[in-house]
Formats: sequence, structure tokens, C-alpha cells
Amino acid sequence: MNTRCRAWLYLFCFSVSSGFAQQNRRITLDVVVSDKSGKPTPGLQQQDFTLLDNKEPNKILSFDAVSGGAAATDPSIEVMLLVDEVNTSFRGVSFARQEIEKFLRRNGGELERPLSLVFLSDTGIRSTSTSRDGNALAGEMNQNQAGLRIIGRAQGAYGATDRIQLSLHALQQFADFQSTKRGRKLVIWISPGWPLLSGPRVDLSSKEQQGLFNLIVALSDALRQGRITLYSIDPLGMSDTRGLRALRYENYVKGVKKWNQVNIGNLALQVLAEQSGGRAFQYDNDITSEISTVLADTNAFYVLTFDGLPGDGPNEYHALQVKIDKPGLTARTRAGYYAQP
Repeated sequence: MNTRCRAWLYLFCFSVSSGFAQQNRRITLDVVVSDKSGKPTPGLQQQDFTLLDNKEPNKILSFDAVSGGAAATDPSIEVMLLVDEVNTSFRGVSFARQEIEKFLRRNGGELERPLSLVFLSDTGIRSTSTSRDGNALAGEMNQNQAGLRIIGRAQGAYGATDRIQLSLHALQQFADFQSTKRGRKLVIWISPGWPLLSGPRVDLSSKEQQGLFNLIVALSDALRQGRITLYSIDPLGMSDTRGLRALRYENYVKGVKKWNQVNIGNLALQVLAEQSGGRAFQYDNDITSEISTVLADTNAFYVLTFDGLPGDGPNEYHALQVKIDKPGLTARTRAGYYAQP
């Protein structure tokens, strides 16, 4: 990691909230239950679920089954398709846009669920309206063509540092804004991921590790409070054999419990996606099919609430697991939360 990148990360990490303040302990979990083929499973009851908090049962306070996109108490579901023009090459962005347009114009342009398009560039974030009219959204996308970027992938370490800064700031601000809105949000982030985050292990100083840990806690809290499930789709697909896929982001998916366990890879886009209860798609060039797979998660899922346990100290990590009392079914939800005293 170059000196400029380390200096920026140090300043940015200590500028975010470290989560030490007293928090509302009521936590909402969006849970997708799948069968062996990966298809979401409707029709389950509360008694079919067991919630484990640090491997100990925790009481489920409320339960809603969502089928066809309508929950009894909280029907709002928002889907955002984010095109990352900061971390993706022009060729990758062009391919992603073609695939998105193909998806939007299927079935005569009639979408199964309203969605909006979001574009992240080095000039900021811009978005379209929310609509079920895929043809109209495709038209808006074509009017929002990617322009010449100041920051490019060819700029080496300096460009990489700027892209990390833009990406993490955008994710933090995006999550903070969504926390003011009700309902579940699915964010499909089309990107190979930001650079320097899933590479070989980097020797960090104690202050750098503490700062990164604070940032991890802040992002985890913001995504949870915003009820954001994050999905990442690599537009480079099978051609990205030397990209982030080859660097085994899976090694970092397990939640970080202590600041001295932190590595830079814990902030990878793919890691944050899977920890939020979403998925990282990296092995296929069929973006249209991958988007459809994500949207299937909105057709049948479950909303649970519980009270998080107090921590023995600040930012105490609690691993979460939902077990289903029926054979052949698995549950996917948020990996954990950071408890406060």
C-alpha cells in the first residue's frame, strides 16, 4: 500500500463515527430462505425459525412473511441498480450498460418490480426516477452516458487511492441517506470492486488498524440501520481472472471481532455484500440473469425483529445465524452486528 493511500485511509477512518454512542437495540433482519436449488421458499411460520446471537438463542419479537413483495406491516421494497463508473473500465461500463438495457427491455419493458438506476462517477452520484417502465429507464440511462473521467484505472496507485476514497465515501453517504427511509432496500452494485482492498495481507500500524476497524463498524451499522442488502456483480465476469476474484475475498467474509484482527481486505465490496445478507456474483458474464436472481429475493423473504444484546465493551461483534426447522432449507441474512454497552 503506497504512502498516499495509507495517509488518506488514516484520515478517512478517523473521520467516521466509531459507533461508541448508545444505540437503539431493536434490530430488523431481512431473511431469505432457499431450497437446495437456491430458489426462495415462501410459506414458513415463526416457529420454523431459530435466531442465534453469538451461538445463543435470542427471542424473535416480531415476524412477517413476505410473498409476492407485500409484507403485512412494512410493504416498502426499493431496488437500486448502481453502475460503478469509477472502478470499471470504459469497456466494462459499456458491457454493463448493454446488459442492463437488455434486462430493462425484456417482456416489452414491463418490470416485475419498480427500480431506479444509480450512476457513480468521479463527479458524484446521479440517479434516475423509480419506475416499472423498463423502456423509460433504458432511455434515461442512455441519456446518462459515462463521460471522460479524470480518475482512470491506468493512473496506477494514485488513481487507485482516489477511487477508494470516492467509493467508500459514496457507500457511507448512500447508506446514511437510506437510513432515513422505511423499508428494505436492495442495492445491486455493478463493479469489479474498489482496488487495493482484497490483495495480499498488508502490515498495518496499530493506529491504522484501529481506524479501519472504526470504519468497518460505521459501515456495518449504516447498512444495517438502512436495511440495505448489498449485492455485487462483476461486469468483467470470467474475463477477470486476474482481478479481485483471484485474490480470494472469501478469506475476509467472516466478521472482524477486534481491531487488531483487521486487514485492508475486510473492506472489499464483495465482503461487505455478503456480510449484509447479499451475494457476490463473480463467475458469469450474464449480468441480466444475475440481476434476475437478485430480484427473486424480493418475491419471498421474512422480516424478523429482536433486541440486540448489550456488549461488554464498545463495538463488541455479535455473529448472527438463522436456522430453519425444516430439512433442505438454508437461511441467508446479515452476518452480525456491533453491540455497545
